[in-house]
Amino acid sequence: MTSLGGVPARVGVYGGGRMGAGIAHAFAFAGSTVTIVENGADAAGAARERIAASLAKAQEKGIEVRGTSKVVTDPSALLDCTLVVEAVPELVDLKSEVLARIAEVAPGAMIATNTSSLSIDVLADALPDPSRLIGLHFFNPVPASDLVEIVVGARTPGALAEEARGWVAGLGKAAITVRDTPGFASSRLGVALALEAMRMLEEGVAVAADIDTAMTLGYRHPVGPLKTTDIVGLDVRLAIAEHLERELGARFAPPQLLRDKVAAGELGRKTGRGFYEW
Repeated sequence: MTSLGGVPARVGVYGGGRMGAGIAHAFAFAGSTVTIVENGADAAGAARERIAASLAKAQEKGIEVRGTSKVVTDPSALLDCTLVVEAVPELVDLKSEVLARIAEVAPGAMIATNTSSLSIDVLADALPDPSRLIGLHFFNPVPASDLVEIVVGARTPGALAEEARGWVAGLGKAAITVRDTPGFASSRLGVALALEAMRMLEEGVAVAADIDTAMTLGYRHPVGPLKTTDIVGLDVRLAIAEHLERELGARFAPPQLLRDKVAAGELGRKTGRGFYEW
C-alpha cells in the first residue's frame, strides 16, 4: 500500500544497472522494501555491488536508509509489489518484452517505465491493460538528482498520475508532468543543447571545457552539456538523438563526432573517456 504523500511499501525495479541501482537506492532511502531483478548471476552480482556502494556512501554521510533492498534473478519475486519500475536500456523491443513480463508476474502492480525518450503509448501496447503504465523518468545520478519527469500517455488515468506525484514527493524530489511527446521536455531540451555543443566542438569553435564553462558560468548550469553527455553516456545520447531525428526531423541529427566516438568505444565516464578523460 501507499501512504498519503509517501512511497509504496514494496517496490520492484527491473534492471540493476546504473539507473536501476539509483532508483532502488532512492526508494530504499525513502523506506520501501525494494526487489531488483537482473538477468543472470553475474549481472545480479554487479547490481548488488552498485547498490551496496551507493547505500554505504549515504551511510558515511550520516543519511539514514529507512528501507531495504535485495537483488534476485527470478522475476516472480515481484509478485507482491505495488509498483514496479522498468529500468532496462532504451530499446523499444527490450522494454516491451520486459514490461510484458512484469505485467505477467506482478498482476496487481502499477508499472512505470524509466524511458528518457520513447513513447509511453507505444510501450503501453505491450501490456494487457495499458492503463497500468506511466513514465517515471529519473535522472543520473538518481540519489543526487532533484527531478523526476512524470510522463502521461493517452491511456494513463489521472488518478495514477496523481499517485505518481505522491511517490515522487515521498522520494524527496520534485515532479514535472508532461504529455507523451518525443523526448518529453527534459530529453528534448537537454539533447538539443548537447548536440549544438558537439557541433561547436566539431567546428573548432572552442575546446570542450570552454564550451561547458560558457554554460556553467554564463547560464549557471551546474554541469556543461558535454560533461553531462559523458555522465549520461555517449551511446545513450546517440540513441536518443537518432530517435528524435526520426520523430522530429533533421534538427536532431547526431553530429559525426558523436557517431565516431561511440564507434570507437568512447562512451564517457563509464569507459573512462568521452569528451573528457575520466
